[in-house]
Amino acid sequence: MNTKDFWKMLDELLQTSQMVIDRPKGSTHPRYPDMIYPLDYGFLENTSGGDGGGIDIWVGSIPNRTLDAIICTVDLVKRDTEVKLLLGCTAEEFEIVKEFQNNSSMMAGYLVKRPDSH
Repeated sequence: MNTKDFWKMLDELLQTSQMVIDRPKGSTHPRYPDMIYPLDYGFLENTSGGDGGGIDIWVGSIPNRTLDAIICTVDLVKRDTEVKLLLGCTAEEFEIVKEFQNNSSMMAGYLVKRPDSH
C-alpha cells in the first residue's frame, strides 16, 4: 500500500459516514471545564476509533471540508492512542489543533499533513 491509498481510504470513510459535531467551537469539555474547543470537534457516526467511540474529527473554516491532515495522539490519563481527522483546516487551524492536543504533560499529538494539501 502506498501513501495515496492510505488517504483514499480515509476519504472513503468520510464519504460514507455522517459527521456529528458534538462539541462546537467555543464549547467546553464535558469533564474538564477549563478545556475549550478552539474549532468544531466531533466524530464520524458508525465508525470506531481508538477509544471505542467514533473516529474523531476537527472541522476548520474552509467550507469544502476536505481531509487535510490527521493528528495522532497519545493520552496517558486515558491510556490510549487515537487518530483524529482534520477537515477543511487552514494552516493557522493546523497549529491551533496541534497546540490543543499538546496542552498538557499527559497528552501529545503529532500532525501529519496530507502530501497534496496546502
